[in-house]
Amino acid sequence: MHPEASADLESLDATLTTVEKVVDLDELRRRIDELEMQASDPDLWNNQDHAQKVTSELSHAQSELRRVTELRSRLDDLPVLYELAEAEEGDDQAAAIADADAERADLRRDIAAMEVKTMLAGEYDPREALVNIRSGAGGVDAADWAQMLMRMYIRWAEQHGHSVEVYDTSYAEEAGLKSATFAIKAPYMYGTLSVEQGTHRLVRISPFDNQGRRQTSFAEVEVLPVVETTDHIDIDENDLRVDVYRSSGPGGQSVNTTDSAVRLTHVPTGIVVTCQNEKSQLQNKAAAMRVLQARLLERKRLEERAQMDALKSDTGASWGNQMRSYVLQPYQMVKDLRTNVESNNPSAILDGDLDRFIEAGIRWRMDENA
Repeated sequence: MHPEASADLESLDATLTTVEKVVDLDELRRRIDELEMQASDPDLWNNQDHAQKVTSELSHAQSELRRVTELRSRLDDLPVLYELAEAEEGDDQAAAIADADAERADLRRDIAAMEVKTMLAGEYDPREALVNIRSGAGGVDAADWAQMLMRMYIRWAEQHGHSVEVYDTSYAEEAGLKSATFAIKAPYMYGTLSVEQGTHRLVRISPFDNQGRRQTSFAEVEVLPVVETTDHIDIDENDLRVDVYRSSGPGGQSVNTTDSAVRLTHVPTGIVVTCQNEKSQLQNKAAAMRVLQARLLERKRLEERAQMDALKSDTGASWGNQMRSYVLQPYQMVKDLRTNVESNNPSAILDGDLDRFIEAGIRWRMDENA
């Protein structure tokens, strides 16, 4: 085996060994056994929220164990691949070595992605994520951009097998969205997606400009951890103002026909939450309460860092605090302004191919907090 390949395999083994220690495979197997016992309980689905939590955690734990053991198996197989390649002759040997080199490159990328997962050690990182997207400067283009971003994150979630629950979509008059709130329901989604928080900038030829001029527009992405019962976020009903109104925008039966949409105002903090995507007023109020609790939890967390008003999120999506730029014209490029990771294929990124950007963001955050 070539000395470079041999040294690389040693480096990959060291990295994967560290990952295995951090993941703690014995503890992970014990937790899977425990969750499987809970999942086999015939009374599990008497409490749907608890049942979904158990099955989601079990699926995540099984996937995590499978990923790590498959990486170890592939790494153990690589020296054999090189031995078999070197036993070939002529063109066959060159092709076999190229195949082994390609598998080594793929394995290096996959181990690096798994290593990033072990960096999610924050207090709220294991939680599901609540994502809020708001259009910023740029008029109708910004509203359209907010809708494109919502689609991007939902596509990313679907590609990874994560379920999405949309709580609220506030449609703009001409096209796109003023704002949207949705939950991505899988473990570690908050830790994973919190690096996506910030202002996203789009540059393109506006489809809404009959003169075909280039337009720059902005949208703000906010990511919150979903509240759990252990958080003790109590809301006094006397502190709430509840308004009901008729849902707006596209919808099926029961939408636009009754006053089922709900707006909650938390008077002490001024936080306002709306929900209109469920069929009944009761369901919308319950969903809005979950979002409000998440906002209050985030406020509490930020207060511990002496950032009292950070949750207002009234940062004004504009040039000042952008974290990623998406250029569709005059050239094509997506560039993260914190990590300098870039891609010349915006259509793939907008279709959910975000892993490189998210992984780099998690590494960047870890370096910033070191």
